[in-house]
Amino acid sequence: MHSGTFRTRQIAVFCLFFLSLAFLVLRLLYLQVIRHNFYYKIANEQQTVSVEVPPTRGTIFDRCMRVLAVNLTSNSVFVNAREIKDREGTAETLAHILKLNESYIFQKLSKNKAFVWIKRKITPQEEDDIKKLKLDGVAIIKESKRFYPDRQLACHAIGTVNIDNVGLEGLELQYNKYLSGESGWLISTQDAKRKLLESYQYEFIPPKNGFSLVLTIDEVIQSIAERELAKMYEKYNAKGASIIVMDPKTGDILALANFPNFDLNEPGKRASTSIRNRALNDFFEPGSVFKIVAASGLLEEKLVTFNTLFNCENGQWKIGRRTLHDHTPHGVLTFKQVIENSSNIGTVKAASLLGPERMFKYIEAFGFREKSGIDLPGEVVGINRPVSKWSGVSMYAIPMGQEVTTTAMQLAGAISVIADNGYLVRPRIVKEVLDEKGQAVKGFPPVVRRKVISTQTVLKMRSILMGVVNTGTGKKARMEDYNAGGKTGTAQKVEPGGVYSHDRFVASFIGFAPVENPVLAVAVCVDEPRPVYYGGDVAAPVFKNVVDNSLKYLTAKGVYVSEGNSKGDRIQAIRP
Repeated sequence: MHSGTFRTRQIAVFCLFFLSLAFLVLRLLYLQVIRHNFYYKIANEQQTVSVEVPPTRGTIFDRCMRVLAVNLTSNSVFVNAREIKDREGTAETLAHILKLNESYIFQKLSKNKAFVWIKRKITPQEEDDIKKLKLDGVAIIKESKRFYPDRQLACHAIGTVNIDNVGLEGLELQYNKYLSGESGWLISTQDAKRKLLESYQYEFIPPKNGFSLVLTIDEVIQSIAERELAKMYEKYNAKGASIIVMDPKTGDILALANFPNFDLNEPGKRASTSIRNRALNDFFEPGSVFKIVAASGLLEEKLVTFNTLFNCENGQWKIGRRTLHDHTPHGVLTFKQVIENSSNIGTVKAASLLGPERMFKYIEAFGFREKSGIDLPGEVVGINRPVSKWSGVSMYAIPMGQEVTTTAMQLAGAISVIADNGYLVRPRIVKEVLDEKGQAVKGFPPVVRRKVISTQTVLKMRSILMGVVNTGTGKKARMEDYNAGGKTGTAQKVEPGGVYSHDRFVASFIGFAPVENPVLAVAVCVDEPRPVYYGGDVAAPVFKNVVDNSLKYLTAKGVYVSEGNSKGDRIQAIRP
C-alpha cells in the first residue's frame, strides 16, 4: 500500500519536472529562435549607444594670421534625472553654484529623462564647485566654446555664434558652412548607468573640423581705427559712428568699425543700439561728400576747368521759393575753389552744366544705386531715384548731397575710385579659406566692377581734393609726413515731417593718402555729434590720426615704403 503510493508520487513529480523542463525548452526556443530579432534589437538599443562627436569650428585669422576667433574647450553640466532622489536639495545646490533660478532647475530635474542640460559653457570655478560635491546624477561633459581674444575688436564684422557654435551674425553667419564642419559619431557599449565602456567601442567616425578664414582685416589697423573713432565718439557725444579703411587697389577692408560696439565674448549683455553694423545697415543723406560725383562728372565731360568761374552770391542764392546757403559767404570762385571750400551755390551752378541725365549716370557709375558686394550680411542700398522721379528742385539738391541717401560702405567705394585711377573695386573682407593643414581650399581674388572716370580726371580730382585738405574745409585732415586728399560733409538730417533739422546732423569725411600713390582710402561717418557737428571738425581729425598711424605701421612692415613706391602683399586687382 505504502509502496504503491510512493511510486505514484514519484511518477507525478517526474511528470511535473518533465513538463516544466519541456515548458522551459519551448520558452527558450520561442525567445531564442522565434522572437530572436525582437529581443536582440531591444538589448542592442539598451547597451549600444551612438554618441555625436561635434567638430571644432574653424579659426578666424586677420591678414597676418593673428587669431581673431578660435574654439576652446569648455565644460557643461547635465543630469540623469532618473538617478536623482533628492530633487529639491539638488536644485537648491545647483542654483547656488550656477547662479540660476531654483524653480527652473527643479523643473529640469523633474523630467523622467537620462540626459537633461542644466547649464552650458560653465566657468572653471563652477566646474570645481560641482566636482567637489559629487552629486548623484549630476555630471560634466566637455564641449567647445567660441572665444574672441580681442573681445570688442571688429565685432560687427566678425559676428557671433549661438550656444551650439552656429553662426548668427557677421562673418560667423556668412561663412558658417565653411567654419562649422561636420559631426562625427562614436558607436559604443554602455553599462547600466549609461557610462561608456571604452573597451567595447565598435566604430568611430571622426568629425570633420571646420575650415578657417583669413580676413583682409589687419588687427593693428583695426585697433588704430577703433581707438581713434572711440575718442571722437565720446568727445562729441555721438549717437553712432562708423569707419572703413580700405586698400583702394584691391578692395581689401583693412578695418571696419562701428560705435557703439560690444564684447563678442558676452553678446547677451550688449545694448540694442550696438547690434547694428552701421557701416552697411544705415543709410543717410551724405551732404557735401557727395560733391565728388558732380565734380568728377563735370571734369570727365570737359564742361569745366580748374579756372572756370562761378559767382557764389556771397553765400545766399534764391531759386524760386528756395534759398541756397553756404556755410561761409563767397563771391566769385574758380571751380577748384568751389569744391575746396565746399560751396553749395557754386557746386549747384556748375552741376547745372551737367544736367539731370548725366548727373544720374555718374551717380550710378560711382555705385550709389547698388550694393557694394562686400561679403557680409545685411548690406542695404540707399534711396536714389531715377531722373523720371526727380522733382523740380532735385537738380539743385542732389549735387550737394540732398534728396539722395548712401551708406558708409558706398562712400568708401566712391572715394576709392579716385584713389584707384578711376576704377570701382568690389570690397572684400575674406582673402581665403584654409583647411586644417593650412592649405587654401577657396580664394577670393580682387574684382574690379567697372571703369568710372579716366586717369586724366582722376589726377585733376586728386589735385582738387588735396586742396580741400591743404587750404579748404578739410585742413584738420592734414598730416605732416604724407599728402592727403579728401572731402568734408555736414548733412542735416530729415525730421519726421519732411523738413531739414537744425540740430541733428551727420558729419563725414572721405579721403585717401598718399595723394601720389594712394595706399589707403577711408570713410568716416558720425551720426548726431554734439555740440560740434561739422565734418571738417569732427570726422577729419579721425581720418588724419588713423591714416598717419596706419601708414607708419605699413612702412615699418615694408608694405608701403614711400610715395610713388609700394611692395609686399598689395596685389593689384585684375582690370577688365
